[in-house]
Amino acid sequence: MAEEKKRKTSPAEFVNQVRAEAGKVVWPTREETVRTAIFVFIMMIILSLFFLGVDSIFNALVNWLLTLA
Repeated sequence: MAEEKKRKTSPAEFVNQVRAEAGKVVWPTREETVRTAIFVFIMMIILSLFFLGVDSIFNALVNWLLTLA
C-alpha cells in the first residue's frame, strides 16, 4: 500500500498555471454585458413590485385582524 507522494508545486510553476488558466477565460462582450444588466434591472423592478403587492396584502390582512380584536 505504498501511496505515491504528490510533489509540491513551486511558486513559479503555480503562477504559470494561474496565467494559463486565466488565458482560458472568455469575457463577455459589451453587448452581452449591457443586455444582462438591462435584464437584471427589469427583473428587479418586477420582483420589487411583486413583493410590494404581497406586503400590502399582508398588511391589510393584519390590520383587518387587529380591528376584530
